[in-house]
Amino acid sequence: MEYKDTLLMPKTDFPMRGNLPQREPQIQEDWNEKDIYTKVMKHNAEKPSFILHDGPPYANGDLHMGHALNKVLKDFIVRFYNMNGYRSPYVPGWDTHGLPIEQALANKKVNRKEMSVAEFRKLCEEYAYEQVDRQKEQFKRLGILGDWDRPYITLEKEYEAEQIKVFGKMATKGLIYKGLKPVYWSPSSESALAEAEIEYQDKRSASIYVAFAVENGKNVLNGGEKFIIWTTTPWTIPANLAVCLHPELSYDVVAVNGDKFVVASELRESVSNELGWEDAVVENTFNGSQLEGIVCKHPLYDRQSVVILGDHVTTDAGTGCVHTAPGHGEDDFRVGQQYGLDVLCPVDEKGVLTKEAPGFEGLFYDEANKEITKALEEKGALLKLQFITHSYPHDWRTKKPIIFRATAQWFASIEAIRDQLMQAVQDTNWFPAWGETRLFNMVRDRGDWCISRQRVWGVPIPVFYAEDGEAIITEETIEHVSNLFKENGSNIWFEKEAKELLPEGFTHPGSPNGKFTKEKDIMDVWFDSGSSHQAVLTTREELSFPADVYLEGSDQYRGWFNSSLSTSVAVTGQAPYKSVVSHGFVLDGEGRKMSKSIGNIVLPSKIMNQYGSDILRLWVASVDYQSDVRISDALMKQVAEVYRKIRNTFRFLLGNLDGFNAETDALKFDELRELDQYMLVKLNEVVKTVRESYEKYEFATVYHTIQNFCTTDLSSFYFDLSKDVLYIEPKSNKDRLAIQTVLHESLQALTRLVAPILPHTAEEVWTHMAGTSVDSIFLTEMPEVNDFGNTTELVAKWEKFMDLRDDVLKALEVARNEKVIGKSLTASVKIYPNAEVSDLLQSINEDLKQLLIVSQVEVADRDTQVPQTAQKFETLSIEVSPATGETCERCWIVTEEVGKDEEHSTLCLRCASVVKEM
Repeated sequence: MEYKDTLLMPKTDFPMRGNLPQREPQIQEDWNEKDIYTKVMKHNAEKPSFILHDGPPYANGDLHMGHALNKVLKDFIVRFYNMNGYRSPYVPGWDTHGLPIEQALANKKVNRKEMSVAEFRKLCEEYAYEQVDRQKEQFKRLGILGDWDRPYITLEKEYEAEQIKVFGKMATKGLIYKGLKPVYWSPSSESALAEAEIEYQDKRSASIYVAFAVENGKNVLNGGEKFIIWTTTPWTIPANLAVCLHPELSYDVVAVNGDKFVVASELRESVSNELGWEDAVVENTFNGSQLEGIVCKHPLYDRQSVVILGDHVTTDAGTGCVHTAPGHGEDDFRVGQQYGLDVLCPVDEKGVLTKEAPGFEGLFYDEANKEITKALEEKGALLKLQFITHSYPHDWRTKKPIIFRATAQWFASIEAIRDQLMQAVQDTNWFPAWGETRLFNMVRDRGDWCISRQRVWGVPIPVFYAEDGEAIITEETIEHVSNLFKENGSNIWFEKEAKELLPEGFTHPGSPNGKFTKEKDIMDVWFDSGSSHQAVLTTREELSFPADVYLEGSDQYRGWFNSSLSTSVAVTGQAPYKSVVSHGFVLDGEGRKMSKSIGNIVLPSKIMNQYGSDILRLWVASVDYQSDVRISDALMKQVAEVYRKIRNTFRFLLGNLDGFNAETDALKFDELRELDQYMLVKLNEVVKTVRESYEKYEFATVYHTIQNFCTTDLSSFYFDLSKDVLYIEPKSNKDRLAIQTVLHESLQALTRLVAPILPHTAEEVWTHMAGTSVDSIFLTEMPEVNDFGNTTELVAKWEKFMDLRDDVLKALEVARNEKVIGKSLTASVKIYPNAEVSDLLQSINEDLKQLLIVSQVEVADRDTQVPQTAQKFETLSIEVSPATGETCERCWIVTEEVGKDEEHSTLCLRCASVVKEM
């Protein structure tokens, strides 16, 4: 007889190797054929909803790791809630308007000047849909569960129509206005930008000190004085109309080499050092408010520059005398309005100086710096020129510097609803908690939102103009334009004349001849995506407003979180979200930003082709996503190793449940051995921790909890000591059934708990489980937390045993290294316990040999003399020696029982009995 054939070895078709790059697409195809998303929604139809609203990624280019991180995190949430007593639909979205698509067509040699605006917009639309389809397939390859056949896309007619309504509601409330103000202007994009479209990079700039000679001292100054300003934008000097002082600062008149200069007293010393003054003498000191109204001469032109006062003046740097050009700065504009100054802006949309800057017309602003500095030097007004490198705002799309430039733009008023916005921020739950402070401060400090853009690919601003120039925005016109867009799309705005776009028979007192014109600007794309709470949440029957959660990258505090909040509070009086979760950026393994120039870009497609999307998803679960995270091949190999251990855990569970019928074979909790009860209590703790962690969006805790249970509690402990029973005993053995009961409960719970993170693997495990009757694991529920009564003593007892076992393992390792024993089954262990450990061991009913995986165990009386050869630990001493007897051919235990059964002379008595029974 071949005794090995009598062993009940694990039996399963579940493969050891995941082979995920090949197997995952097959599983996804199966999901598609079964239409699992629809089935999940029907399965949960009567349950309360949990809505995660998708922030739309921009439809341009292949997915990067930031996309993968974002969508996988969302999928964790959606899959968990769909298995946790909720109906959690996921409607993916795309942002499809804006400059990058215009630029992409230009890069494809599309000549916009050879076609109409409407024709060019058609090409933009076609390109956007191509990008949506391309990205959609890549998102689906990540295993994202969602309504991919019915996404929301910001260029769709229905979406644009709702966006027009949002604009109209805000206009009706007086929150939309047109004004001449300095705004962020991108010469490279030839358009105004919002704060969300600005990023800061280092820039080398000219730093100049310029003297403004006093023309009229207003009987305060004696004459001949010069105010010194400092600026890093020489190109704005032609636009200077004033010098601004702080009313409460003191200012010194300093005599230096025959000249008299005015600077803030606090900054006199630093200015002296900068300008190399020696023997400077303070002749007089005035309060800033005393100098108001003094007239200076512009250093380049025959015009005046008046001294004014403003609270924005500081002593952080410079001279305390601020060069003021109302057309090129927010503070300059504001204080200029108080003093009735003109809004002079001698720079055009391309960043080129106009005829309003005599002598520099036609120069690009950056080139004008040199010529203006040279002119100042010739006039004797330049006191110092040097170059500094400083943080400067750039257009986040073109990566080129931007300027402040006063133009007539459309604005959404933030000031009018600021208090409501800040309250809405405080009413929201933030993960991480600092998100509240970050957005609160942004809302508190931001100016009104410039929503107009001088481009063509976007949603038009639905404003008409009467013959007298009055802007027309009425409920009637908004409703009509919205309906036109819903039927035809927004391209109709560029295909028809203004009269054709107005309601039939529309009249206005400002147009006696019945003539009208229309606005040419489009809306900021942040207004597009920021309207999604109305265009999507309130129009899709499966969704609802407000959403339970928004989840995006930390850059969206100034982007989508912000714009969505502004439009939602303006229209509905509340935030569009109950909770906001943000994640960091993905960096390379050394913590550097990924870039083509460095060559350190890691693509999701490459990782999925090499490892599979489940391992990429497991990496997402493993990191502290609320901070910036790192990815590299070395890190992916570590995650792949964790995946291998989890997969092997499932394989062991499946293999050792072969032939086990839970309905007839499973034992009740009180029928189990204490060890098995302890393992179910540990499993129960895992279920509780994991469920709570999913709800708190703490996915790294989910990852570590499941990993530790699989590798430490199961693989290294319970599986190891259970093999002696599982493989050796007959199927009907009660201890074996007890262990299988634990394995069954573990398999059922772990497969569901890990499903949101490893959906393909969980589905694969599900197909190999016995007794599964539903199409997918995603049509099942999360495991419940059981009530086993008071298990405190049970857990404490077995935790103490785990400590004892650790000591035994250390002693066995020492003995193995000293060649006393080979494998642990060749060992005999004698334990010399203290009183507490002695009581513990006496209370254990399980076979200590099996628990410690050795052939022989002896526990000495607590008073027994401990031999010198024993290894000493804190609560016990252990002596390891070779076990006596022969090795059983079937179970590999070393025992003196081998040979005592005449029929099976190479077996121990236990194995001989089992074989006879079989």
